[in-house]
Amino acid sequence: MSHAASAVGAGASAPAPVTILLVEDDEVIRRSVAMALERYGYHVIAAGDGLTGLELFREGRHDLLLLDVMLPGLDGIGLCRRIRETGTDPILMMSARGDALDVVSGLEAGADDYVVKPVDTAVLVARIRSLLRRTTFTPAAAATGGRADQAGSPGRLDQSGQSGQSGQSGQSGQAHQHARLVFGELAIDTGGLEVSLSGEPVALAPTELRLLLEFAANPGIVLDRQTLLRNVWDYGWDGDTRVVDLCVQRLRKKIGAERIETVRGFGYKLRR
Repeated sequence: MSHAASAVGAGASAPAPVTILLVEDDEVIRRSVAMALERYGYHVIAAGDGLTGLELFREGRHDLLLLDVMLPGLDGIGLCRRIRETGTDPILMMSARGDALDVVSGLEAGADDYVVKPVDTAVLVARIRSLLRRTTFTPAAAATGGRADQAGSPGRLDQSGQSGQSGQSGQSGQAHQHARLVFGELAIDTGGLEVSLSGEPVALAPTELRLLLEFAANPGIVLDRQTLLRNVWDYGWDGDTRVVDLCVQRLRKKIGAERIETVRGFGYKLRR
């Protein structure tokens, strides 16, 4: 459960600072990272091993998890998997080597993003802020029907929660935020940020949800990986496109592999 709506800037104070659960076995790194984040206004709860981290996760007093890959007892990959069994909390993995296997394993386990140690504090904070923004994100295009409506409805766009007309043309922006997009058996409530498949709720991690919303705002339109990195991961620079591919892979497992089509050499699109 989130305890803050957004990240706190450097030197700023807030009555309810963002709480980060940091799980890192190296005491020196754990202390230095915690101190650096606290200077930016974050509250840090720290653990030195995976099992302790899992217990702290279950207490639910955090907004984001920052997990090292190499942990005693229960490693970061295993911890990430255990968390994803019951939770959709944003997870940022830390890899000491940036090893391809570590990165892929972490993302496949359900991590939203990763950084390579040693990581510059400014870069780490930028990734944290980006990830926190995804947890409260509602894309304007999806909220108003956007291109999904203008390009021809993939199924139906229901502004009121009922099938049929989308409402009056002068409807307020607040009402539009409660649009319901339907793609076959897949339904997306863009106001409540809820997803269902054949009437059953689908639990999505923050990045998976934001990725789905981006596709839903552009049904039938091919989105390349760099565009998705900018719009979903909020990268202002060229990032690792593997995070896109692996997040698409996880999303397909939850909403159906046939719903997101690969356009080889270009990117992905949501089938109408």
